[in-house]
Amino acid sequence: MNKPILIVGGGPSGLAASHALARIGQPVVLVDKADRLGGAPILSGYAKLVPSGEWAKDAIGGMVDRVRGDRLVQVHTGASVTRFEGGPGNFTATLSNGSNVAAGAAILCTGFTHFDSLNKPEWGFGTFPDVVTTTQVEQMISSGRGVRCPSDGRKPQRVAILLCVGSRDRQIGREWCSKICCTVSANMAMEIREELPDCHVYIYYMDIRTFGLYETKYYWRSQEEFKVKYIKARIAEVTSDGHKLIVKGEDTLVKRPVTIPFDLVVHAIGMDPNVDNKSIAETFGVALEPHGYLGRGNAYGNTAETSRPGVFVAGAACGPETIDDSISQGNAAAMSALASIVPAKASA
Repeated sequence: MNKPILIVGGGPSGLAASHALARIGQPVVLVDKADRLGGAPILSGYAKLVPSGEWAKDAIGGMVDRVRGDRLVQVHTGASVTRFEGGPGNFTATLSNGSNVAAGAAILCTGFTHFDSLNKPEWGFGTFPDVVTTTQVEQMISSGRGVRCPSDGRKPQRVAILLCVGSRDRQIGREWCSKICCTVSANMAMEIREELPDCHVYIYYMDIRTFGLYETKYYWRSQEEFKVKYIKARIAEVTSDGHKLIVKGEDTLVKRPVTIPFDLVVHAIGMDPNVDNKSIAETFGVALEPHGYLGRGNAYGNTAETSRPGVFVAGAACGPETIDDSISQGNAAAMSALASIVPAKASA
């Protein structure tokens, strides 16, 4: 039997890679440090996904069920890789649960870490209970409870969504754009307005980056159909007058201060490199790129390669990424990994 391909990380890219390989008869060992598969969309309780509009529990949950039910995919949850030795076609991985895996290749689909808004204390998170993150709002929506102010459970009358929290911010060492925040925030604003039609929703932004085909579906639709208000501003601080949250900043279009009271303030948090990337890179012998994500090799030579032959990477492990593109990259990495073991199989 062919040596399995080791896939580390059971989020969208890892699930896609596992399914792609199993479909063509290639055995897979899928390892995830969490106690269940699904990655951030499942573990963080995402609501409706962009751009499909499907609930995460259905879309990604379906991918989990598909992989779980495949006899060619051996799943280890609650486990991590502690040692990884050998070369293409002949790797050996040691898992934290005591298992040893002989693998022909490996694909790192280890994802990202949500930015911790405590690193932007001037914007009120951790100080005021009604300052929350987009992930927390996703959880409110997916739970069926609806969007509420955590302090007392009331329905907010006015909501502010602050973009680029933990993205494009040199002062805190996050110089990159997280790619998904603008679109997710526009979608979230529409969801809030749909549930609470009397609620006024404001989005504070530096620039709007609803890239590709998302401009019409999210940016313009949120304004024209759902009456979401956009303010181009630099935010100074989020404070409280004892009753309302106060967002203070400068409207950069008209060059004057703007101070507006809100019931709920939402941080559109960015994507940080996985907090475990340093140890992952050391274990697998691969390079990191300058911001701390797993480094890609030559995308025009061999899609998804890393600095180590036989080890590939996909999805948000190597930079901020959408779910759909993570799935595509997982499929591509699967084919590259399979191609890398063909010579080894042919000479055996």
